[in-house]
Amino acid sequence: MADYTINVGNVEMTALADGVSMRDPLAIFPGSSLQEWRLVPGALYAGDEIMSRVGTTAVRSEGKLIVVDTGLQMPGAQLLEDMKRRGVDRDAVDLVVMTHLHGDHVGWNLTNGQPTFPNARYLIPKADWDFWTQEDVMSDYPHIGQQVTPLEEHKVLDLMEDEYQITSELTTMLTPGHTAGHTSIVISSAGEKGFILGDVANNPVQITHSQWTPIFDMNPGMARRTRRAVLEMLEQEGHLVSAGHFPDPGFGHIVKVSGRRYWRGV
Repeated sequence: MADYTINVGNVEMTALADGVSMRDPLAIFPGSSLQEWRLVPGALYAGDEIMSRVGTTAVRSEGKLIVVDTGLQMPGAQLLEDMKRRGVDRDAVDLVVMTHLHGDHVGWNLTNGQPTFPNARYLIPKADWDFWTQEDVMSDYPHIGQQVTPLEEHKVLDLMEDEYQITSELTTMLTPGHTAGHTSIVISSAGEKGFILGDVANNPVQITHSQWTPIFDMNPGMARRTRRAVLEMLEQEGHLVSAGHFPDPGFGHIVKVSGRRYWRGV
């Protein structure tokens, strides 16, 4: 049975999910081939489809309860129910941190026009805020006006730069390419290291094929460079990784076997 709660030193991470979807891998990664997918153990499911989990991570650090990303809030969404199952009280959440502003990462910021996490501050990467709140961008992406900009009106919004200290154990790292301000979180506690990946990689196959960029990467070249650098760091330093779109519970390590990198879930 999967372990949905895991520790990095004194930091506790709990995996949450708003749902899963099955997709055609070639529609998401048009530069790939089924033959290449089939060579990566566990990459494909029945019908040669890939699974994408809409994941969220709850983090407890230095007395604070932090939720990283808030799912999609689509029909059948289950994040709030999953939080109850995992013992995460939304009224007790101190901070909501967004890795970036794609719709499947901000969907439960508000519910019926009010902050879903009523006692929390919401942290957004400044570079993403600057991009997504441009008038011509907002007109094409209505989720920004529904789930992002109202946070400013409710006076619960803070913008964060690179190396922002969430707690002394949690620090942001700018990991751009997927979006302009895409941000991951570095965990360092009691001599152990962890990393909340965001969408640096959307599928475990990218650990092996880091050159594959999904259609969601807004700057594919930059995303590819970022991914390679991050994967090298995570492998060499042995971080425990929380990857929101990877199969439940999304915890694992980057390992190298016979000269190739792979995802090893825990």
